[in-house]
Amino acid sequence: MRRRQLVQLTAAALAAPAFSTLAQSFPARPIKLVIAFPAGGPTDITMRQLAENAGKVLGQPVIVENKPGAGGTLPAQQLQASAADGYTLAQIPLGVFRLPYTTKMTWDPVKDISYIINVTGYAFGIVVPADSPIKSWNDFVAYAKANPGKLSYGSTGTLTSPHLTTELIAQKLGITLNHIPYKGSSELAQAIVGGHIMAAADSTGFAPLVESGKLRVLNTWGEQRLAKFPTAPTLKELGLDIVQNSPFGIGAPRGTPPDVVKKLHDAFKKAMDDPSYVQALARYDMIPIYMDSTQYARFAQETFAREKALVEKLGLFKAQ
Repeated sequence: MRRRQLVQLTAAALAAPAFSTLAQSFPARPIKLVIAFPAGGPTDITMRQLAENAGKVLGQPVIVENKPGAGGTLPAQQLQASAADGYTLAQIPLGVFRLPYTTKMTWDPVKDISYIINVTGYAFGIVVPADSPIKSWNDFVAYAKANPGKLSYGSTGTLTSPHLTTELIAQKLGITLNHIPYKGSSELAQAIVGGHIMAAADSTGFAPLVESGKLRVLNTWGEQRLAKFPTAPTLKELGLDIVQNSPFGIGAPRGTPPDVVKKLHDAFKKAMDDPSYVQALARYDMIPIYMDSTQYARFAQETFAREKALVEKLGLFKAQ
C-alpha cells in the first residue's frame, strides 16, 4: 500500500509542473464551445454572446459549435473523447443527468465531467397558435380530456426538460398527449407556426413569435409570472406544484487541470457580468444564474439523484 501511494505521489509531483506550465500558457489557441441546440435559438444566441465576451478576457476566440439532437446530450458525450486540456468545452443541459437512466452508456455525468461554471437557466412555457380554438389552459385540458392522445405538442427533444415536464403535467392531470420531438427551438417554432402541431412546450425562445401575434402563451413554469407575459399564469397558479427553470452551464473533460478550470471559470464569470450578456438573456426572460466550479459540481450530483426520481415517476427508467 505504501509503495502504491509513493508511486501516485511521485506521478502527481511530476505532473504538477506540466499542469502549471499548461495553465500559464493557456489559452494558446482558440477554444471550442459545443452547445446542445441549433443556431438561431435562444441558447445559441445567448451562448454566442457569452463566448464572445469570454474570448476577449482570455485573449483567444471562443468558437461556438452547434451539436443538436439526442435530447441535448451530444456536447457532453463529445467531452468523453476530447483531450483534457481546456480547449474543448460543452454546454451541460439537465438532460445529461437523465441519460444514464434511459440509455446504456459507459461514462458517468457526475464523475466524468469537470464542472466549470453555471451561467443561466431557461424560462419555460406552453404556447399555441394565435388562431387556435384553444384560448386558455382550461381549454387545453378540456380538449385533451375529450380527445385522448390527439392533442399534439412539440418539444426541443425527447427527455429534455420541456418534454418531461409536460409529461409530468399530463400525468398529474390524468390526460394523454401526443409528443412530437424536434431538434431545437428554431425547428420547433417552424413546426407550430406552420400548423404541424397544436402546441409547443419550450423555453421562452418563442417570445418574438408571441410579440408578433403568431403565438399565444397558455402558462409559464417559474415561481412567478414573467414580466414579458404578465397575463400568463404559472403552473403553481393553475394548481400544479411544479417549477422548472433548468439551470445549465459549461463543463470540460474529466481531468482538466485545476488551474485551467480556474482560468476558464474566471473568464466566463467576467463574461457573465458584461451587460451585453445580461441584455441577450433578457430577450428571452432569462437571467444569469451563477454557480462556481465547486457549487456546480455539487449541483450536478444532486440533480443526478433528483432526475432519477422523475424518470422513474414517468415510467421511463431503463435498468442497465
